[in-house]
Amino acid sequence: MIKNRTHIILYGLVLLLLSTFTSCKNSSDKNNNTSSKIESEASLSSSTYFSTIKKRGVLNVATNYNTTNYFIYRGTPMGYHYDRVRRFAASQNLKINIIPENDIHKSFSLLKNNRVDLLAFDLTVSQKRKKIISFTDPIYQSTQVLIQRKPDNWRKISTYEKLEKKLLRNTLELAQETIYVQQNTSFESRLTNLMDEIGDTIFVKPSELSVEELIKLVNEKKIKYTVADEHVAKVNRRYYPNIDIKTPVSFPQNISWAVNKNSDSLRTVINNWQASFDNSYYSNTLYNKYFKDPRMANYIKSNYHSLTGNNISKYDSIIKINAEKIGWDWRLFASMIYQESNFSPKAKSWMGAYGLMQMMPKTMASYGIDASSSPQQQIEAGCKYILWLDKQFKDKIIDTDERKKYVLAAYNVGIAHIYDAMRLTIKYGGDPLVWDKNVSFYLRKKSQPKYYNDSVVYYGYARGEEPVNYVSEIFDRYQQYRNIIEKK
Repeated sequence: MIKNRTHIILYGLVLLLLSTFTSCKNSSDKNNNTSSKIESEASLSSSTYFSTIKKRGVLNVATNYNTTNYFIYRGTPMGYHYDRVRRFAASQNLKINIIPENDIHKSFSLLKNNRVDLLAFDLTVSQKRKKIISFTDPIYQSTQVLIQRKPDNWRKISTYEKLEKKLLRNTLELAQETIYVQQNTSFESRLTNLMDEIGDTIFVKPSELSVEELIKLVNEKKIKYTVADEHVAKVNRRYYPNIDIKTPVSFPQNISWAVNKNSDSLRTVINNWQASFDNSYYSNTLYNKYFKDPRMANYIKSNYHSLTGNNISKYDSIIKINAEKIGWDWRLFASMIYQESNFSPKAKSWMGAYGLMQMMPKTMASYGIDASSSPQQQIEAGCKYILWLDKQFKDKIIDTDERKKYVLAAYNVGIAHIYDAMRLTIKYGGDPLVWDKNVSFYLRKKSQPKYYNDSVVYYGYARGEEPVNYVSEIFDRYQQYRNIIEKK
């Protein structure tokens, strides 16, 4: 919520303190290593790998971008494996950095080169793969099935038996047929083995397209066959009722996540968590949500599903125009509005903040709006306030990305509390121009008597945890938007 702009007369004092601090600060500090701390983790022993992740505070994860594993719907990052990873990371007090990657070969390279710590998607366990990666305990089992299109008039076929005769049900009938599969997947090796089993040739065509894209081509009659895991096929059958998925081409197989060969400690932690999680009510709910809930079929048809619409909200066009005014990526601004109101122009908080931008009545009045104002007027007023906040920090916090964190925090808790946190940071030897682990740390401390009673604190107690989490969650969601939603 936005606090009233009072007591800003002490801003000059903060500037003086900051000027003194920055004039004495060695310029070499600007060269601190802020790049990835993965470093040479390939050389770490398995016993130290997870402790290194804990020290880093971030779990780097590759997953598929598709209708089940990872996507964005109405501004919310979602997906079966995304949600599982998020729950696991939260249990270990870790943040997650998601790298969407649909190419299996590239994902394996990311893992091998320690660009990611975990592959969190449907990986079929095989002896060949075990030579290069380490699998976690199985998440579930699945059977590979043939995807074929039903005849055009299948709804008018009088009996089930007659329909069955028009579909391929015996894998021996795949002899001399052409099947397109996603390249570098277990589907290729399975069909190679199947050729030996049936004693004939199957023309396997590896494709750069994803499994779901190939299923769509079958539905459109552009290709005749493809192969998918059964649980994925069932989800896609909701979107494409003309496809048939009843012909198995494999026995049940274990599906797992994977870590690097030197990551036994991470695998052990995941396995221990998974043993508990998979026996929980939430685990069943999560699986049912993505693989059994018929509402998922409506999600994919929505303009606000990232796979079909590239939209975040119904207000995207207004958000984009106003984001330009404040010099922000529109996806960051959208993430902020989601955080404030979940894109509801009539949202009202228990403190009385209202609308898309959750502005307090007095602040709304100062910008000429009220509860009857349109969504566009609400967003425009919020932008004006953001511009004012940005101006207060602009002279000292030169880095625009860093300054956005201060602006967001001030928007949430009030600029006076940010000044207090900056003064505390200076007093205790931190950098008042750096948000993470500096000003954010002391803003959290403002809920403790030792700090809110300090002589450099003029505005007393603040629930500092709330604005710190506010900034973190907005930027985390912004990263999800950047992963998937186009900037234009």
